[in-house]
Amino acid sequence: MAKKPKKQSGGTPATVALTAAGTAFTVHAYDHDPASPSYGEEAAEALGVSPDRVFKTLVADVDGELTVAVVSVAGSLDLKALAAAVGGKRATMADPAAAERTTGYVRGGISPLGQRKRLRTVLDASARSHATICVSAGRRGLEVELAATDLAELTGAVFAEIGRGA
Repeated sequence: MAKKPKKQSGGTPATVALTAAGTAFTVHAYDHDPASPSYGEEAAEALGVSPDRVFKTLVADVDGELTVAVVSVAGSLDLKALAAAVGGKRATMADPAAAERTTGYVRGGISPLGQRKRLRTVLDASARSHATICVSAGRRGLEVELAATDLAELTGAVFAEIGRGA
């Protein structure tokens, strides 16, 4: 993976944050199809990457606090496990408008990096089994590939088994 040499105009807050941190990453762009039923599966197919290496960023409400869950697109989020991972009792998916407003990204392009307001983040433990993973770079049709440990460090994420079916 190559570092982006310098901040480029047109970069997303996610890529700007990665560059500023000096983290090794690769950006992958593809043509997004607005009719695609799954942003994550579309990304995996377009990039020719196994769906278990592409991770989606979901925003949930855990006991009244917005929390980011990063799970493989090959599976789904276990809301009970997410709540337990952050010491909460109950988790539900966040209102999409609240997720967009809080993160500064649009649905289908929410990145765990460079969010407007830094939220608690939980990264599914399965991410550690890959040398690199792909997550949204902050725009539909744009993914960033990096080491899961780098993602956790930059977001303050904890690793926990919050995915199922992957």
